Amino acid sequence: MRKTYPSDLIRKQFEQIQPVLESARKRTSLRKVELYEIFCALLYVLKSGCQWRMLPEDFPKWQLVYDYWKTWSKTDEGKPSLLEQLLKKTGWRGAREPWMQCHSKYVDS
Repeated sequence: MRKTYPSDLIRKQFEQIQPVLESARKRTSLRKVELYEIFCALLYVLKSGCQWRMLPEDFPKWQLVYDYWKTWSKTDEGKPSLLEQLLKKTGWRGAREPWMQCHSKYVDS
């Protein structure tokens, strides 16, 4: 069990958005890492602004978290990404949208 971080979402909040997150990614095999842990790791990166490779070791591997981030942060014709919609739905307060847009330009390059 990992330690808790200020950026973590409480389980009750996560249970409200979990079905949407699960439906957003094609399953090719059984999930080995709990989706809650992946989502909390992603929130840690967004809140702290750390580099993907500097994600604390008690979270899932940074490559896995980054892969989910790419899937959940895709936008379609100016509509908010799935990640943005769910963060707003949960009331999570963290990084501002302009930073996220700027960050995605450099990560995908």
